[in-house]
Amino acid sequence: MKVETCNISRHETFQGPYRRLILDASGIGCAGVPGQFVHLRIPRLDGAVLRRPFSLYRAGKDGIEVLYKPVGRGTDAMLSMVQGDSLSLIGPLGNGFPVCGKKRTPVLVAGGYGVAPLSFLALTSARPGIIFIGGARADDVLCVDDFKSRGWDVRVTTEDGSLGAKGRVTVAIDAWLQSPESRGDREWYACGPDGLLKAVGERAAANGWNAWLSLDKHMGCGVGACLACVQRVRNADGTEGWVRVCRDGPVFEARSIVW
Repeated sequence: MKVETCNISRHETFQGPYRRLILDASGIGCAGVPGQFVHLRIPRLDGAVLRRPFSLYRAGKDGIEVLYKPVGRGTDAMLSMVQGDSLSLIGPLGNGFPVCGKKRTPVLVAGGYGVAPLSFLALTSARPGIIFIGGARADDVLCVDDFKSRGWDVRVTTEDGSLGAKGRVTVAIDAWLQSPESRGDREWYACGPDGLLKAVGERAAANGWNAWLSLDKHMGCGVGACLACVQRVRNADGTEGWVRVCRDGPVFEARSIVW
């Protein structure tokens, strides 16, 4: 974990209402892996004390990239940030996605901008697999070309039918699970709203597959001190306890989560 002051290299429209923020945070970039996140202090946000968490979309020697959608006071304030602005970051934070087993095929499931860390995961994956991307409408389906350019099988659903199959992403998953092509040893990775993560975990467990779920919780400090993001889990001995999503996660194996 590093505390790094960096500059905005680019801040641009990504797709529809979604934005991409590119930062020259090379220290964090060199250490970041898919599934980790950064905690960003938003400038010119009057009265704000807490930072905001963002999953890594890209990370490397040149810095990091994050995707976001303006949905509240903090992310609305980010719209005023411009190239050259200085930002304070803490990161990379949390534990990333485990590497897919050598004989397993990765299956990814994304809801909305939960696709960002999964795109980063696909970039580092030893082999392509299949990804299911769901959104309310076409503008909410992101990064399709990221996956297609690397040979991934991309299945898209939208609730209004404006892109791909109409319906929730679980409809496409269930249809695939009933087909012969789903057979084999799979390893699942998912990022999105809790309802989606629970559904993915249940389907993976029913088939005896591991599913690594990236939880999205409101966070305070981002380093495990404030206990604002606790999650109930099932321990290996069958007992239940509490963990901090920011420090012990955000990625957990599905069968350990108590919903």
